[in-house]
Amino acid sequence: MDQVQPTGRIDVISDVICPWCYIGKRQLERALDLLASHHCRIAVAWHPFQLNPEMPTQGVERTSYRISKFGSLERSRQLDQRITETAATVGLEFHLDRIVRTPNTVNAHRLIRFAGPRGVQDAVVEELFDSYFCKGADIGDSKILADVAAEAGLDRAEVLAMLAGDEGRREVLAADEMARNAGIQGVPSFALQGHVLFSGAVPAEEMAQTFRRAWEILKERAA
Repeated sequence: MDQVQPTGRIDVISDVICPWCYIGKRQLERALDLLASHHCRIAVAWHPFQLNPEMPTQGVERTSYRISKFGSLERSRQLDQRITETAATVGLEFHLDRIVRTPNTVNAHRLIRFAGPRGVQDAVVEELFDSYFCKGADIGDSKILADVAAEAGLDRAEVLAMLAGDEGRREVLAADEMARNAGIQGVPSFALQGHVLFSGAVPAEEMAQTFRRAWEILKERAA
């Protein structure tokens, strides 16, 4: 059987500390399977967005940060419980109680960008999400990021050298700003062929239907 080549591209704008982005990734994977069953194969690229653009480089202690953001520890725990229950519906086992620090995510986004041309971007994104939400790892730490990279198939030493410099920093910050200038206020947001279609971890069936409809409209416009 001939391999079906990608016929388009979905761009996902997300942050690695956004739980809905991980849930949205699972929904997207299911949507892509549905699209593939209709002989439509679409490539995926991940793009940066910072939920906390003013976050200190070293991050902050999570409990105090969450109390400050949501008003109380009880409210924070209620939200964590809701997210954990929702994650379980798509097969994800969150352990948010293991998270000690809320990180600055610029370096994580630099790693995702670095992984793109090396063909392991999706694997890196998956490892970052899993490390943070399931294992409680501090993904603002360069050594942790290097471990993530190695698990995804990248060279650990090469990644550490990249993170020690400024490679990709300007591009990540520019992409984050571009997303905001485009009116994106929440993530995950999904675009097809450069056209932003929707935001949120919507169900896979709804995703697939939206992508199919949008793809047909774009084909008609190009005809």
